[in-house]
Amino acid sequence: LRGAYVIGTARTMEKAVTACNNIEGMAVPMVMELSDFASVAKCADEIQAMNCPIDILICNAGVFLSDLRQIKGIEMHFVVNHLGHFVFVNRLIERMKAASQGRIVIVGSRAHRSAVRGIEFDNLSGERGFKPMRAYGHSKLANGLFSRELAQRLQDSNVTSNCLHPGVVDTNIVQHHAGWQQMAFHFVGRWFLKSTEEGAATTCYVGTNPNLTGISGLYFDNCSPGSPSKHMLDNELANRLWEVSEDLTLDYLK
Repeated sequence: LRGAYVIGTARTMEKAVTACNNIEGMAVPMVMELSDFASVAKCADEIQAMNCPIDILICNAGVFLSDLRQIKGIEMHFVVNHLGHFVFVNRLIERMKAASQGRIVIVGSRAHRSAVRGIEFDNLSGERGFKPMRAYGHSKLANGLFSRELAQRLQDSNVTSNCLHPGVVDTNIVQHHAGWQQMAFHFVGRWFLKSTEEGAATTCYVGTNPNLTGISGLYFDNCSPGSPSKHMLDNELANRLWEVSEDLTLDYLK
C-alpha cells in the first residue's frame, strides 16, 4: 500500500472486513450500499468525521446485471454505477481539498462506447429497449462524463479527476447473471481476462504516478491516455448530466 491508510467499503461489514484483511497494511472497513443514497451519505459522513485529508478517492464499485431492475423508477446500473458515486464524491470534496493534491479516480470502461445515443435522459427508467450491455455502457459513459465535469468544476482547486478503463478483469461482476453465463465468462476469460493485479495497474497509475500531478479531465487506458467516444468528450452533455444527477440526489448532497 506504499504506506497509505486505506478505507475500504463494501455492501456488508463482513465483505468489507474480508477485503481489508487481504490487504497488507492499514485498511479500515466500512459499509456502503451504492443503491441506497442514505447509506452512501452515512458512509461519507463517517469518513468526514475522521477529519483527515483524502489524497486519493477511487470509485471502483459497480454492477453488471442480466435483467432490468429499477430503484425508485431509475435503471439500476445508472443508480449504482453513477448516482451512488456522484453522492459519495460530492460529500467528500472538502476532504479532498484538504489534501496537498487530491486525486479522484473514476473507474469506467470501454463499454461506454455501447451508449451510442449518449445519455438517454428520457429513458433513465431503462424500460425502452433494455439490453444489459447497453445499460452497463450507459452507466460507464456517465462515469466518464462525471469525471470530466468534476475536472472542470475543480480546475481552480488542488483536486484532479480522471477516468479510466481497467481492462476486462477476472472479478465477480457477472455474479447476477445465470450460472451458465458466469461459467462461460470465466471459462472463455482464461485466455483474455486480466488478473486483479493487472486490472488494478491503470487505477494505481492514475492515482499515484507523480507524472500525473495536476493532470485532470482525461481518460486512461493501459496506463496511457486513451481515446474515449465523442459523447464522453461532450462538455455540454457532461454539464447536463451533472444537473440532472443533482436533481435526482439533491436530498443527499448536503
